[in-house]
Amino acid sequence: MQEIELKIMPVPHEGVGTTLPEKATGGSAGLDLRAAVAQSVTLAPRGAARLPTGIAVGLPSGYVGLVFARSGLAIKHGVALSNGVGVIDSDYTGEIIVGLCNLSDEPYIIEPCERIAQLLVMPVASVRPVTVRVLDQTERAQGGFGSTGKF
Repeated sequence: MQEIELKIMPVPHEGVGTTLPEKATGGSAGLDLRAAVAQSVTLAPRGAARLPTGIAVGLPSGYVGLVFARSGLAIKHGVALSNGVGVIDSDYTGEIIVGLCNLSDEPYIIEPCERIAQLLVMPVASVRPVTVRVLDQTERAQGGFGSTGKF
């Protein structure tokens, strides 16, 4: 696996120390992003919030940053990303803001510096759209949702 350099710039927030993203374990795929908030934030049932992370990144050309929910927050508390998966383009250098939503019926309290999402950095293929009249035939063809069966 090729290791790339990810430039990380702290974005200060009053009353909040900067915590750089890091992997929780050696086998973790993503870097944990933390809430750069000075006080607890209550995420109301069915509510949403935008949380700063206190960092901006400089992605290498040809790479994308993908922000995913933390499994534990989603499964245990119903806290997910409001946009499903966040996409950070390589030319975006502003602060990473994480949109969270509470899908549960209970409030969830986000503590200062709590791990709220994870960032994966992946290579992106350069794509040149080409219009065609017919696509190659495949076994699945136009079979959509559920077309491959349950098992």
